[in-house]
Amino acid sequence: MKVKSFTFNPFQENTYVIYDDSKECIIIDPGCYNEKERTELRRFITAESLKPVKLINTHCHIDHVLGNKFTSELWDLELYIHKEDLPLLENAGNISKMYGLEDYEGSPSPKYFLDQGDTLNFGNSRFNILFTPGHAPGHICLYSQENNLIIAGDVLFERSIGRTDLPGGDHNTLINSIKTQLFTLPNKTQVFCGHGPNTTIGYEKKYNPFLK
Repeated sequence: MKVKSFTFNPFQENTYVIYDDSKECIIIDPGCYNEKERTELRRFITAESLKPVKLINTHCHIDHVLGNKFTSELWDLELYIHKEDLPLLENAGNISKMYGLEDYEGSPSPKYFLDQGDTLNFGNSRFNILFTPGHAPGHICLYSQENNLIIAGDVLFERSIGRTDLPGGDHNTLINSIKTQLFTLPNKTQVFCGHGPNTTIGYEKKYNPFLK
């Protein structure tokens, strides 16, 4: 399994393309907002001869869904989210205007809902779905035990955690999600975050000031 990251939009959000030897790939949290960013994503997928098969949002805050319409239409992808984040997705147009993102194109409605214990398959790979609310009501993470990695969205960052002052956020819920869902994973698990650099579970257990 290979992970390619892109940093997109004014929020410096991390978009991920995950692929393996089958050349099938999934696109997670497409934040591409302008034509330059959309071209960057498209060119990588074309250059690697990848076949996108699924579109996933770890959660539906505006910075993680700005490219939903583009990726869905270009590669004919169905959207996967957690059902608790559907209100956020449906209100994304209003939220985009609050942040001055007047060119937000909207998003397709989800075709599938993911929840705790589900398995997401593509190519020769799979992710286990972890339900990790707190930053957003329907936040999920995608964990691959075989590859020792987790796509963590905005739950956990290097020496930080997701903010909980947005609608639907709750600090105690987020801390519980991290301690019961992420900190039970092996210390060597790589954490691919929704913003900023990668980290590991062991590093955050030792150094994250929010989780002492």
